[in-house]
Amino acid sequence: MKINLGCGERPMPGFVNLDSRRLPGVDVVAVLPELPFEDNTASYIYACCVLEHFRLNDARILLKECLRALKKGGILRLSVPDFLAIAEIYLKNRNIYEVGGMLMGRQNYSENTHYLVFDEVRITSMMMDAGFVNVRRYDWRTTEHSDFDDYSQAYLPHMDKEHGRLMSINMEGQKS
Repeated sequence: MKINLGCGERPMPGFVNLDSRRLPGVDVVAVLPELPFEDNTASYIYACCVLEHFRLNDARILLKECLRALKKGGILRLSVPDFLAIAEIYLKNRNIYEVGGMLMGRQNYSENTHYLVFDEVRITSMMMDAGFVNVRRYDWRTTEHSDFDDYSQAYLPHMDKEHGRLMSINMEGQKS
């Protein structure tokens, strides 16, 4: 089983798509951080721009829940806004509107607010503290969902994937 956490309006084919809202393509409606899946049942969990929507303790619980639900050798892939990239773009352009959504969420519905910011050190530490091993960055271009446009591929200038700045930290970890 492959799980797509917080799919929103972008469910992925071949995945069990979970969201807190009942939307087209959502297979499981659930409120996180607890996962409604049995222990050791998923081979892969994908959470693109989900973790920043939780307070710190709930984010830690969610990571532990992902570990619990994964089979031995299973992979968790996360994508979170990259605070360093956000700061660099802001300092370059001095335009808060350009980076505000990445920093604070769009706030266009109740769950779309950001509580956490991440750099590579913080997200790595949180994943390792939750029990993940082989924690490292991944390149979205090498994933099975590389043709699926989501925030793991967010660049500024928008869609300039050749010359732009990647605005997400894409990390993966494994259950030992």
